[in-house]
Amino acid sequence: MNVFEEVRAFYGAYRGEKRVIGYSEEGREIYAMLAGSASANCGIAQYAIHAREYITALLALEHARLGVRTGGVWIVPLVNPDGALLVETGPSSLSPARRALVRSLNGSDDFSLWKANAEGVDLNLNFDARWGSGAGNLRRPAPAGYIGKAPLSAKESRALAEFTLAVRPKFTVSWHTKGEEIYWEFHQLRTRRRDRKYAEVLSRATGYPLVTVKNSAGGYKDWCIEKLGIPAFTVETGADEARHPLGRDALIPIVAHDLDALVMLTEAFG
Repeated sequence: MNVFEEVRAFYGAYRGEKRVIGYSEEGREIYAMLAGSASANCGIAQYAIHAREYITALLALEHARLGVRTGGVWIVPLVNPDGALLVETGPSSLSPARRALVRSLNGSDDFSLWKANAEGVDLNLNFDARWGSGAGNLRRPAPAGYIGKAPLSAKESRALAEFTLAVRPKFTVSWHTKGEEIYWEFHQLRTRRRDRKYAEVLSRATGYPLVTVKNSAGGYKDWCIEKLGIPAFTVETGADEARHPLGRDALIPIVAHDLDALVMLTEAFG
């Protein structure tokens, strides 16, 4: 069973509130499941927005199984299903036209380092937060780094943004690999002390340090901080010495570090 099939099966059996928030460029569903209650303190946790980081989708299912004790969090386990399948199973997972496109962009059938969606858009650079101003941003489709034609031009990033605006979360957490560190800053001034307080909760929960990243823009975390004014975090899970894509054998140590993170964060939000 590939990662999309696993997420789809879990979603089908999930007994809590759930919904399809949109569709990928190839027409695959993007699922969301509510752990806890949709209270005033509800958050969003999103996973696998980068194709080669699809192991985080399996972490999402562990988070959904565990649930939370107070408040709630919408879990979006697989934001980039087309890209994840491309990395995990190869270009045969795509329609013929997109198969030819990704092969031309990648230069080979080794897609282990592919981050983008099926159109060559790096979804975590496609949000309206100083879009296009990051170091290494590209203006053409590529395995990684392409910002898209305009903010939210990709179906997947647009679906996540529209869902976020509908939910109006109190916080968001984006799960990536790798490096075992947490990013929490994006030019905020007035809310900096508040945001760091919650970032430190995540740090205690995972054991990962807080770090600063410069010359980055257009990410989902960035958009949540700058446009919505809420605390937002990127957690880079998985040992830095591991190679992309992290295989399923990496899930056990990842879960050991990160399983309680959403429980602790929702409790901090009361």
